[in-house]
Amino acid sequence: MNIDDIRIETERLILRPPNADDFEGWSAFQADAETMTFIGGVKSRSESWRDLCGMVGAWHVRGYAMFSLILKDSNQWIGRIGPWNPEGWPGTEVGWALAPDFAGKGYALEAAVASMNYVVDTLGWTDVCHTIDPENLASIKLAERLGSTNRGPTKLPPPYHDARVDDWGQSREQWLENRKQFQ
Repeated sequence: MNIDDIRIETERLILRPPNADDFEGWSAFQADAETMTFIGGVKSRSESWRDLCGMVGAWHVRGYAMFSLILKDSNQWIGRIGPWNPEGWPGTEVGWALAPDFAGKGYALEAAVASMNYVVDTLGWTDVCHTIDPENLASIKLAERLGSTNRGPTKLPPPYHDARVDDWGQSREQWLENRKQFQ
């Protein structure tokens, strides 16, 4: 499948592979200290450019990576969400992060459900994890809403090897049952 043809639509959102048009939103997102507290810390514009290019590259190398999250009504970039499994990662992850102005509006849940469906139905994943800092209560709450459970501490590869994270997750079979609440 051509990466440019990948597009998931939910009631309010478009999930699609990131591209250069996303850079201004991506850069502002990564410059926000609150947003970046649990995902690697504040990044400069040049670091953000490299991160964006790394995500775009992962789509070409692995055939998947996180989606850019776009509001349907305004075409505004509001975050990134979806499949993530770089070299050395502790599992096949569905991760998420939204720009602060869009938190608490249900967008993350809406997009996480679509992402979970994508990794199970399209990518064929048999297990999904979410690596979450134990102090990141908003992400823990979202993982719980999805039906994921805390499977204990895990380790991320360098340069994030000192980060405290727990492996929240569920099997394919668990998701097939848990997703019924969202249909």
